[in-house]
Amino acid sequence: MDVAEAPEPELLRDPESYARLLAHVREAVLLGVPGPRPPRSVVSDSWSRSLAARVDPDDGEAPFVYDSDALTALREAHPLAPVLPVLRQMLVSIADDAEHVMIVTDADGLILWREGAAGQLLRGDRVGLTEGTQWSEAAIGTNAMGTALATGEPVQIYSAEHLVRRYHTWTCAAAPVRDPETGVLLGSIDVSGPLRTVHPAMLSLVTATAQLAEGQLRAQLAVRDERLRRINMPHLEALRGRPGALLSAGGRVLASQACLLPSTVDVRRGGGTVALPDGRLATVEPLDEGYLLRLSSSPGAHRARLRLEYLSDGAWSTTVDGREVPLTLRHAEILTLLALHPNGLSAERLALQLYGETGNPVTVRAEIHRLRSQLGASVVQTRPYRLAADVDADFARAKTSLRTGSPADVLRVFRGPLLPESEAPAIREERETLTAQVRQVALNSGDAGVLWSFWETACGVDDLAVLDALLETLPAADPRRAAVTAHRARLA
Repeated sequence: MDVAEAPEPELLRDPESYARLLAHVREAVLLGVPGPRPPRSVVSDSWSRSLAARVDPDDGEAPFVYDSDALTALREAHPLAPVLPVLRQMLVSIADDAEHVMIVTDADGLILWREGAAGQLLRGDRVGLTEGTQWSEAAIGTNAMGTALATGEPVQIYSAEHLVRRYHTWTCAAAPVRDPETGVLLGSIDVSGPLRTVHPAMLSLVTATAQLAEGQLRAQLAVRDERLRRINMPHLEALRGRPGALLSAGGRVLASQACLLPSTVDVRRGGGTVALPDGRLATVEPLDEGYLLRLSSSPGAHRARLRLEYLSDGAWSTTVDGREVPLTLRHAEILTLLALHPNGLSAERLALQLYGETGNPVTVRAEIHRLRSQLGASVVQTRPYRLAADVDADFARAKTSLRTGSPADVLRVFRGPLLPESEAPAIREERETLTAQVRQVALNSGDAGVLWSFWETACGVDDLAVLDALLETLPAADPRRAAVTAHRARLA
C-alpha cells in the first residue's frame, strides 16, 4: 500500500501560513488564473474529478443518506465490523489526545462508525462529519476518505485542499482497506481534526492501521478456510481419488486431489459447468458452504475466452476465462498483433512487426514458447502463430466503434493509448493511427462530454486544440470550465 505524496514541509513549520497559501492556490484554480503555485497532483486530479461530478466548491455539503435504524443493519453486515476493536485500540485514544475523530466508511464513502472526544464529535456534527453521511468525491468533493477510495491509496488532505470551502478548517488522513480474498475495496479508515493539531505521523499511523486491519481480515479468512475444509472434506473424499477440489464461496481452491488447478475458479454463476484456463471443463456443485469441483474433461475441449484491456494511460490487463494473467509487455505486444491478424502470422512476419528489420524469428519462437506456457496451448497455436480463443480486445472494439458507433460509443471504449510503453514498430503505428482517429472524432463531435472524456486520457490532456474545443462547448456555468481554463493557462 503506497502513501500518496505528502503535503510540503512548510505545513509543519507554519500551518496557518500554509493554509492561507493553499486558499490562494484553490481560488486561482477555480478562477482559471495563474496562482502562487500548482496544487499537489493528487489534489489537482481529485479537484478535476469533483468538479466533473458538479460538486459546488462554495456551498457543497455532505448528503445525509441513512438514518440510525438503517445504519445499524449496514454496520452488522459490513466486513469491517469484526476488526472495529482493532481500529479502536489503534486510533481512538490517539485521536482523542490530538482532538481528532476516527471514522470508518464503506467503499462508497458512507460513514458507518465515528468515534472521538465529545467536543470533536459535536464539531463534526456541524459540518456533516457524522454517521450516515456520504463522503465520496462525487458527493462532497476532495476529502481524505473519498480521495483514498477514488485512488486506492492513502492520502492526507489539508485545509483548502478540500474542494468545498466549509471544510477548510479541517485536516484529515485516510487509507483504504481491501478484502484479502478478492482485493476489492471494503472502505476507508480516517482520522480528521482541526488545523492546529496536524501531525506528520498521522498519515503513517492511519496507513499502518489499515494494513493491520487487512492482516486481521486475512487471519479470520484463514480460520474460516480451515473450518470449511474440515466440514467439506467428506465430499472430496467421496470422489474416491477422482480429480476434484473443495472451493470457498468465492471460488478459491482450499483442497484438491489428483489434479492441478489455478488458485481461483470462476463460480459467479453459483454452480454448473465451468471452463478452467487450460481448456478443461469442470462441474461445480454448491455445498452448504462453498463448492465441490469435479473435473470432467481433458484439455482442448473448451474454447478459451481471452480478454485484452490494452487501451490505458497506465495499467493494462490480460484475462483468460476471467482469470487475470500477469504478462510482460513483449507478450502483450504479441497478443495484440495476433488479435489484429486473426488468420495468423509467421515467425518472420511477427519478428518484423515486433522488432523491425533487425527482428530475429528465433527470438520470436522463444517468446511464443514462454507465452504458450503461461496461457496454454489452447489459446496460442502455431503454424502459423494465431489465437485459438474467443478474443475480446478493447482496441478492436474501439476500431469497430469508429466505423459504426457514435462519438460517445468510441470514447466509452477508448480510455488511453494502446500499450503506451511499447516501441514495437507495428504497435506504435497502430497506436498512433487509433489515437489520431479518436482525437478527430472528439474534435468533430462538438460534444462537451466526448471532448472531456478524450481530455482525461494521456492523449488529450495537453492537447491545446482539445482544450480550446472544450472551452467553446462547455456552458459558462459548468464547473469543469475552471479545470480546463486552469490547465490551458499552465500550458500557455
